[in-house]
Amino acid sequence: MQTDTICGFNAVAALFKRRPDSVLRLFYTDQARAAAGPFCAELARRKLPYRLLPPDEMAKAAGTPHHNGLAAVARARVVPIMEPADPPREKMILILDGIGNPHNLGAIARSAAFFGVRTLLINHVPGAALPSDAVYRTSEGALEYLDLYRSRDLPTLLRELGPIYRTVAATLRPGAIPVADMPRDRPLALVLGNEEYGVSQAVLAACRREVRIAGSGLVQSLNVAQAAAVLLHSLRPA
Repeated sequence: MQTDTICGFNAVAALFKRRPDSVLRLFYTDQARAAAGPFCAELARRKLPYRLLPPDEMAKAAGTPHHNGLAAVARARVVPIMEPADPPREKMILILDGIGNPHNLGAIARSAAFFGVRTLLINHVPGAALPSDAVYRTSEGALEYLDLYRSRDLPTLLRELGPIYRTVAATLRPGAIPVADMPRDRPLALVLGNEEYGVSQAVLAACRREVRIAGSGLVQSLNVAQAAAVLLHSLRPA
């Protein structure tokens, strides 16, 4: 059985709220005893283990020193394939094409949840980040509020989504329209690309439009997680 270790109060609280039956055990430090109390009570009711640990043992159990005194071990989420014949019907789908840094994935998930986007699709290509301990920690619980999907063939999926969604790639190319000029009359499928290379050519060719964030020109671009926050704020579902 695959498991994730989910650290920090916000992430653990979201886990217990959204997927309590997935939790297998809990570790906490004396400093986090009060915060851990309700979680321990839930596990006691289910006859599952929880342990108070000293700081050095806690870091080993959590797999990181950045645990904030709480770490839950849970069954790993199953991330299903999004089927072209039956896509979700939302005002926006956020699509990640080759995002490789788990901290970027976690930060993007946090922005998506904050701005009310509920569906996140990951193009499952080599090197793409998937939900992991680092992603859960960085997302601060946001990942639990998102419907997660993977794609077998993103260009084909984007073409299939065309009748339902306006498919839009975030790029730096001169022909991309400013985000403020993006029409809002249809649901959006917004694609963000790899940290170094951007949206892949095959995926770019399958999108109907391109959008860009206008800047001062002093630097070329934003970090992809920062760009995601700007775009989601500008294009967030009404």
